[in-house]
Amino acid sequence: MHRVERAVAARLTSAVTIAAALMCGAVAPARAEGNAPLGFAVISDALTRPADEAPVRRMLDAIGRDSSVAFIVYDGNLKGAAEPCRDSIYQSRHDLLDASRTPLVMLLGQHDWADCGSAHAGAYDPVERLDFVRQLFFADASSLGQSPLTLSRESDVARFRTFREIVRWQSQGIAFIGLNAPSPNNHYLTAGGRNGEFEDRAVATSFWLEHAAESARRSEMRALVILLQADPDFSRYERRERFAWLQFSRSNQPRDGFLELKRSLVKAAEIFRGPVIVIHGTDAPEPNGFHIDQPLRNDKALIVTNLTRVAIAFKKPQSQWLEVQSDAQWHPPFRLRVRDVKETRTRESNAPASEAPAQSSEPYAPYPALTAPASTPPALPRNDLPESLPPPPSMPLPASDLPPILTPPQSLPPIYPVPASGVQ
Repeated sequence: MHRVERAVAARLTSAVTIAAALMCGAVAPARAEGNAPLGFAVISDALTRPADEAPVRRMLDAIGRDSSVAFIVYDGNLKGAAEPCRDSIYQSRHDLLDASRTPLVMLLGQHDWADCGSAHAGAYDPVERLDFVRQLFFADASSLGQSPLTLSRESDVARFRTFREIVRWQSQGIAFIGLNAPSPNNHYLTAGGRNGEFEDRAVATSFWLEHAAESARRSEMRALVILLQADPDFSRYERRERFAWLQFSRSNQPRDGFLELKRSLVKAAEIFRGPVIVIHGTDAPEPNGFHIDQPLRNDKALIVTNLTRVAIAFKKPQSQWLEVQSDAQWHPPFRLRVRDVKETRTRESNAPASEAPAQSSEPYAPYPALTAPASTPPALPRNDLPESLPPPPSMPLPASDLPPILTPPQSLPPIYPVPASGVQ
């Protein structure tokens, strides 16, 4: 276990050195696009069998008729666990999602590649399937959809040429990050030998998160939204212990495959300082379709008060999506609700063209739904950023409510690549 952690740390150190070289470019940082309202949709786990394709097509059509939705994020699992990882299935799902009238950003999940080695999925090589999906879904800088967004992919960085699926984009002053982090344990393998796929992706994810947060801070983004498929199990966040090599006892609990991700989320929240929202799926039942809390703690066991988690678990994934609305004038700045498409075709065919295509199954829930207790001490910034990056501001975080966005110094060099955006 310790050997794997050392290998990941060594690769991340190498990546930071590359980042220092990239920061010497002359590209001007992208400024915040404005404070106009923004709405987007999140769907997940909607395609599990061929019979799901028709209702998902109707859901995409319903979202496409809603002018308040700027783009859709498909948050993982475009196929079911029992479906074989066959080329034809991927091609069929690609064509379905690419037909969306609304720009659609595809993120990968567990069933899309990580569990393709199981017998019921066809006993494929998961890494080979991941490479195939990358070539099919992420061939260029465009998202899916008939009017695609222009995305920044991590493959734009020479050190991470293979990671096409890890992306960034921005809209209306909000920076978005899409990751490849599958359930159940981030594809961490317990077998002997080098865990190469996991180690390389852990380095790529940490690099992308921390530098995207720094870029968002310098560009004066008003919020940072991070999306991934898996539940990182924030309650299991492991503190890095001093002299861990002296501990000879072994635990029966498997190594936390999301450990590096959670460390990077803590650091990204400290770097950015503004509202950070993490959206992911969960297997836990949620009566309202989603759950909001602030579960992440830093290595001092203090709540990271500017990071809020939204865990989604739709009762009917083939006809429901999470609607997220944001306005700079709102306090707090985000509102969430689950939207639902009527299943009956009769209602759809009789609805006038001007009628709203979907219903709201729940009223708006303000973000965040809860804040840290008043007795919780503020989470202080850590001073362990790489030498090539400036340290975070020294102002402590409040114990409740979200901190203000700080204006960064104008003399700092830019971060490459600058996230693109096709959203008007």
